[in-house]
Amino acid sequence: MSWRNYLDAQQDRFLAELLDFLRIPSVSALPQHAGDVQRAADWVAARMRAAGIESVQILPTGGHPVVYGDWLHAPGKPTVLIYGHFDTQPADPYELWDSPPFEPVVRNGQVYARGASDDKGNMLPPILAVEALLQSEGTLPLNVKFLFEGQEEIGSPQIPAFVAAHRELLACDLALSSDGGQWSETEPAILTGLRGGCGLQIDVRGPNRDLHSGIYGGAVQNPIHALITILASLRGPDRRILVEGFYDAVVPLTDNERRRFAAAPFDGEAYMEDLGVEALWGEAGYTPRERTWARPTLEINGVWGGFQGEGVKTVLPAEAHAKITCRLVANQDPATILELISAHVAKHAPPGVMAAVQPLRFLAKPYLMPYDHPGNRAAREILVELYGREPYEVRSGGSIPICTVLLEELGAYTVNFAFGLEDERQHSPNEFFRLSSFRRGQEGYCMLLERLANPE
Repeated sequence: MSWRNYLDAQQDRFLAELLDFLRIPSVSALPQHAGDVQRAADWVAARMRAAGIESVQILPTGGHPVVYGDWLHAPGKPTVLIYGHFDTQPADPYELWDSPPFEPVVRNGQVYARGASDDKGNMLPPILAVEALLQSEGTLPLNVKFLFEGQEEIGSPQIPAFVAAHRELLACDLALSSDGGQWSETEPAILTGLRGGCGLQIDVRGPNRDLHSGIYGGAVQNPIHALITILASLRGPDRRILVEGFYDAVVPLTDNERRRFAAAPFDGEAYMEDLGVEALWGEAGYTPRERTWARPTLEINGVWGGFQGEGVKTVLPAEAHAKITCRLVANQDPATILELISAHVAKHAPPGVMAAVQPLRFLAKPYLMPYDHPGNRAAREILVELYGREPYEVRSGGSIPICTVLLEELGAYTVNFAFGLEDERQHSPNEFFRLSSFRRGQEGYCMLLERLANPE
């Protein structure tokens, strides 16, 4: 029996297993679900053993656990590490779901549940693909390791240290990420870059108490005005960021990269209509795609201070605050960017207040992979076979910290090979995953593992 015939024969069972997996409310952000994240790890470990994967173990991280397994009986062949995550985002607001988020429902060829697309529906196919290959061939074409984590949705705080401490166990030639997606149901994509990021809070403090704005106004610096002055100094009229040194390490786009980006469809009018805005905005000299995929940003996420209630309170507030996050591109270092912004804030704080910067827990390094890397070439060939057309070269404005961690600690690039789609409401109510993508993922991983075993 070929692996394709095996997959055909097992689809009902595989779907039932996916539904069982989705019933586990493995929400990593909420302490009350820590036991459920552990239960999901147990489920994944048991399913890996059932597939024929060896050395399966649940490993502690100091936070939510990791599940490891391998099959290493292909001497002389490459070793591939397959990555994914079994934790999910919180499901609230529950009232906006058409069905309970952890009671999966199949409707019109789509399974609805929290975690369906991100990432349970995507991380299960490589396990099923390995089972199909072992059941049909009795062997795998190359060496395979698995790394599934339970903390991706909270930024993988313990994973960098875990990988660094387990370099020998995780050593590989290439990593494959099952956390990601394709361009559309009919159009494939190869992801070559992800933005990193960092976060900070600006705290501006003035007088030692809130003051009567009539008695003291005009004689004492208002911390909110001071904060506005600082925030306004961060960006120029051409929308470029004015923090000294901010762009120094940025790898500029080549003409070839800009051409490949432009080949991916972009309907500006539809984009604006979807967002409910009348115009797009951003750094001069770049297209919207270039800005979101390959240029750094500095965004003000929240501002507060002073009186917030209904009516009027004539107060000069004692303090004001802002939260900021930056999205960063190769080769920007998040720690360096935090230092540069701190220096900028200190330089531009008006007299009469004290301004301090405190880093937030969001810290991720950017990731950039050569388009012509052998792993991407193999993925491209498989995607052409699956979709019947060339993939777009894309990058993501978001961050997947594991890609840079694996590159820095293991020297291995990560090929993003997953089948979620942008419209599947990841992180939102009514998240879903297409069953056609669930099957396509299984087939794609069988094909890709065979192709990687015999690179041209």
